[in-house]
Amino acid sequence: MAKHPRDRFDEVPADLDRVGAHRAEARRGRGWVVFAWCALAVGVLVGSGVVYLGVANDSFQFVSPTSDATSEAGSGTPSDGSGDDAGDAATDDTAAPTTPAETVAPADPDSVDPDVTTITVLNGTTTSGLAGRASLALAETGWTVAGQGNADGTVTTTIVYYADEADEAVALGVARDLGTTAVELSDAFPDSSVTVVLGADYAS
Repeated sequence: MAKHPRDRFDEVPADLDRVGAHRAEARRGRGWVVFAWCALAVGVLVGSGVVYLGVANDSFQFVSPTSDATSEAGSGTPSDGSGDDAGDAATDDTAAPTTPAETVAPADPDSVDPDVTTITVLNGTTTSGLAGRASLALAETGWTVAGQGNADGTVTTTIVYYADEADEAVALGVARDLGTTAVELSDAFPDSSVTVVLGADYAS
């Protein structure tokens, strides 16, 4: 192996103390900054996990308190859930009794003032003189017939019409004495309190 003569590069200065690369001095407080960033990252991760679990399990409800109170009041459900049976029992006990609809009784001829409540008989068939026959039948039972005539068309069923709800009892009484039960509130005959339209069933 060839040997080279020593030169100035082979001489190492005696005052050379440093060995290796030069590094700057560490700044004060750098460790605390790193610790703070680590703590913040951990807090963000933990908080995100709690929020995620709460939403996934439906533990959080993002609604206003007013909405909760309104829905609770509207549903009528006790807040603690312990009064369900008692509330149902109280509702059943305090329920208003059902009142049957009032039934109007047919009026008698002697209770009706013919000057106030007028009765008209119309023939709704092709049988001649049917209105006169029905008017006579009503007169025999005590009713006063104010007028009679022919209807605009023919009908199959005899119907007693009354123009005002107060005359329903009179209409029922007239229908009873004519042998029918069909009565109807109608403003088709405003000139008479009660109007009888005779049908083919009465002609037979």
